[in-house]
Amino acid sequence: MTGPLLLGVRHHGPGSARAVRAALDAARPDAVLIEGPPEADALLPLAADARMRPPVALLAHAVDDPGRAAFWPFAAFSPEWVAVRWALDHGAAVHFFDLPAAHSLAMMGDPTWSDEEDDEGGDDSGEQSADVRRDGPGRDPGRQGEPGRAPGRGPRPGLRVDPLAVLAETAGYDDPERWWEDAVEHRAAGTGDPLAPFAAVAEAMTALRETYGHGGTARDPVREAHMRLRLRAARKEHGDAVAVVCGAWHVPALAAKHTVTADRALLKGLPKVRAETTWVPWTHRRLARRSGYGAGIDSPGWYGHLFAVPDRPVERWMTKAAGLLRDEDHAVSTAHVIEAVRLAGSLAAMRGRPLAGLSETTDAVRAVMCDGSDVPLALIRDRLVVGDVLGEVPEGAPAVPLQRDLDRLQRSLRLKPEAAEREVDLDLRKDTDAARSRLLHRLRLLGVEWGAPERARGTGTFRESWRLRWEPELRVRVAEAGAWGTTVLSAATAKAVSEAASATALADITALAERCLLADLPEALPLVMKALADRAAVDTDVSRLAGALPALARALRYGDVRGTDTAALAEVATGLALRVCVGLPPACAGLDADGAAEMRGHVDAVHTAIRLLPDTSGGAAGTEGGSDSADGRGTGTGPTAGPETGPTADSVTGPATGSGTGAEGVVARWADVLERLARRDAVPGTLRGRAARLLLDDGRLAEDEAARLMGLALSPGTAPADAAAWVEGFAGAGGDGSGGLLLVHDERLLALVDAWLTAVPAEAFTDVLPLLRRTFGAYEPGVRRTLGELVRRGPAGGGGTAPAGEGAPGFGPGLDATRADAVLPVLDLLLGHRQPTEEEGAGVPG
Repeated sequence: MTGPLLLGVRHHGPGSARAVRAALDAARPDAVLIEGPPEADALLPLAADARMRPPVALLAHAVDDPGRAAFWPFAAFSPEWVAVRWALDHGAAVHFFDLPAAHSLAMMGDPTWSDEEDDEGGDDSGEQSADVRRDGPGRDPGRQGEPGRAPGRGPRPGLRVDPLAVLAETAGYDDPERWWEDAVEHRAAGTGDPLAPFAAVAEAMTALRETYGHGGTARDPVREAHMRLRLRAARKEHGDAVAVVCGAWHVPALAAKHTVTADRALLKGLPKVRAETTWVPWTHRRLARRSGYGAGIDSPGWYGHLFAVPDRPVERWMTKAAGLLRDEDHAVSTAHVIEAVRLAGSLAAMRGRPLAGLSETTDAVRAVMCDGSDVPLALIRDRLVVGDVLGEVPEGAPAVPLQRDLDRLQRSLRLKPEAAEREVDLDLRKDTDAARSRLLHRLRLLGVEWGAPERARGTGTFRESWRLRWEPELRVRVAEAGAWGTTVLSAATAKAVSEAASATALADITALAERCLLADLPEALPLVMKALADRAAVDTDVSRLAGALPALARALRYGDVRGTDTAALAEVATGLALRVCVGLPPACAGLDADGAAEMRGHVDAVHTAIRLLPDTSGGAAGTEGGSDSADGRGTGTGPTAGPETGPTADSVTGPATGSGTGAEGVVARWADVLERLARRDAVPGTLRGRAARLLLDDGRLAEDEAARLMGLALSPGTAPADAAAWVEGFAGAGGDGSGGLLLVHDERLLALVDAWLTAVPAEAFTDVLPLLRRTFGAYEPGVRRTLGELVRRGPAGGGGTAPAGEGAPGFGPGLDATRADAVLPVLDLLLGHRQPTEEEGAGVPG
């Protein structure tokens, strides 16, 4: 060599990677310098480990602030990765020579170091992708792309130049990606001088740098000064047998003459933090992102294919696409593949391209294999053009203790992190699945969102469904969580205790208690429960108390199936429920429409939660004394019964249930509260109707009494808006969507609604229409259709309640017990409860 070999590349480009390998084979340098943080030099030998499989990334983070982090991604087709592997395979020294991560991480908050426009650009300049994070996804623009103005526009101060866009426009292309593919990616390998492409790129970049200078950013001169210092040091040790692999934009700056004094002056006074580096797995999907942690290349799967296949890339690509479509039950034959290859070649010839590129192959696949549809084509883009490839790193790579513990748990529980999204069903009755559930819940508490729980398909508590997808930046989250402990259990426990001490809202503490129970944190739960009891004791807002109770009930429900001791939690939940019973009636009086709608949600949630509470009194308290007062008849709890407020629950529910503190006692007290709400005129119609409906569903309100309450609510003396609100509360679709079914199966109630609706004055109809549309619009289509048919036939008795002796059209006059009982013997036979008699058996065909 007659000087250092400067190989200017475009990062993550398979053509550049092949050219770098050919140039290194021809030059045989003694040392290779690669654009990247020098702190990672000690990690380079791991690249030769057989267990290291790209895509991978270098992760650098500040020791005192793990959230201040940066990634340098490498794919199998990245020129830097090829150079690293070549040096390790041939015994050459290999080093990173870019600005140290200690400086770049320290300057992440400096506005002169950041460039917001980088998030809009790709990787067109060939800058090595160093994706930076600080309190949220971000990036270090100096290591990512060089976005600039659109072709044909002059540079503006502060804006960065896109070298590929300028060169493509000069060559007559309007698409820089297409120009790069034609000029570099489609070049035949092994032909001509292997160094000639780099000389041509260097000449082009020199011309651009003469016109645009450093391209509008003050970072590049600083980085290039450090590169030159490292290059000088390498030349002192190895002479001119040094090869440099860097972004093509930097080649002119490295070839130009600069003094050591000038370079050191640029680096003087830079801020610095203590940084650590490691290898982490990466994904093709992340490489395809232009912001956050991405690398800004649109088609990593296509680039990987071009780099990996030895010959006939289009034919092999079409074969992959056909195989994928066949796996998804699309009818694709060998003839489709042949025709698609021919069409791609024809399109390339028509468009003046040397070979078919991704756009030609995509158009051919759409036309031939997908019948012109973009739906199966989207599958090809997702699975092939981008792909779900997840890299691997060897166990010997440095990692924080928490990450090592997580890796151990993933292996022992056979819960492998994957880039592709997948759904996992867990049966909590099985030890392995229960341990998986605890791990996922603990990670969520630590902010490591590897999995998201899905809504349960049934009412059982022993099953969980999770949607899992491992994202590379979760490594940063794990590093951040490492400040709480060295194991997943200890870190989750420490964070839960800290959150309990700092939480001020009752709902936050109850949610934390639920998460601690799901994550099985026995050491944190007592402290969380103490904080919960202290906060609940001083909180007097009924809405907050009602909002906190459902989380506690869910925690008790799941704690039971997980075998967790929830006695203390049950006591707090029961006390909270009793306080809600005390404060709810006065809190519901005089609410406006919005307040009533919000309170209705609390009433529904509390109603569900109270039924989940365990009996803390041994099953005796509250079951006898409260039974008569809870059935909705003869309780004496009318609109004026009892004082409106009082220090104890007894003053609201009366002496009949005052002694019940167990689950049955709380249920009875809650039934008394609902009846009070249903009968009080001061309570908004939405809440009165909802309370009546809940009592009816629980069998605590007779159907005749429900019809009487509806008749009162819909009487001519009631304002139409109030009556519509009552209907919305009573017949509106609840969480189970059963509101309309009640009207379908009880035409007396339907007749009352119909009679009231037809009597609404024209001038008031517009006011009640939104409420009615909201009520009936929430019904299932089949329910609405059935109601329409029933109304079209007319009400059962011409209005009011249906006559006792006459049935509605299509229905009998009442329940025929004899005919209903006749089906019981058949059901016993079907269910195997008894064997058929000889007479019954004789009538059954053999």
